[in-house]
Amino acid sequence: MSTSTARDAPGDTPPTHRGAGRRRGGPQRRSRASGGRASGSRSAAPTGPVTLTGRGGIVVVFGTAVLCGLLSRWLDMPLLAGAGFTVGCVLAALATRPADLLALAVSPPLVFFLATLVAVLVTTVGQGSLLRGVAVGVLTALAGTAPWLFLGTLLVLLITLPRGLPTNVRELRDKLAGVRLFEEEENENPVRWDESPSSPAARAPRHGDAD
Repeated sequence: MSTSTARDAPGDTPPTHRGAGRRRGGPQRRSRASGGRASGSRSAAPTGPVTLTGRGGIVVVFGTAVLCGLLSRWLDMPLLAGAGFTVGCVLAALATRPADLLALAVSPPLVFFLATLVAVLVTTVGQGSLLRGVAVGVLTALAGTAPWLFLGTLLVLLITLPRGLPTNVRELRDKLAGVRLFEEEENENPVRWDESPSSPAARAPRHGDAD
């Protein structure tokens, strides 16, 4: 048998076909492998830390203070209210995003007062005069937990200062300065007459002028 007949035999596949099959299969395998690696990297990507907005941080402080305030009155443990408020302040200061730190830094005194008021109001309902009981209860609670209020506020300031609180203060000051400058420019000349030559009033002849 000659070499040409052996090359043209039906049972044999030409070498070019084998090479083309390998070339067609190669990119598919590589794409599948790269797709598997990409999906694996996406599934294994770590999630970012939990961040709160300014309102979210205030809600954390308020909720913790109310819960611990109720427990302190039910269990007759005054220190529990102040400790819970302090813990809530620390958690909120660590989890609030840097852009909203100014709103959180100025809120602890008001949040503490509202949380104390809610806790006293809930535990005083049905015990005689509501107004008198709430007034006495709030004054007593504030007097007993005032050191915790100062501690929580101080910790919020100490934690938020390196996290970007001075930047928020500068941005607020720049905004206020821009608004004040805009108001001064608007109030400097509230009535402006348009006397440009192109205006109809400037082109119209006056009665006292000679032709």
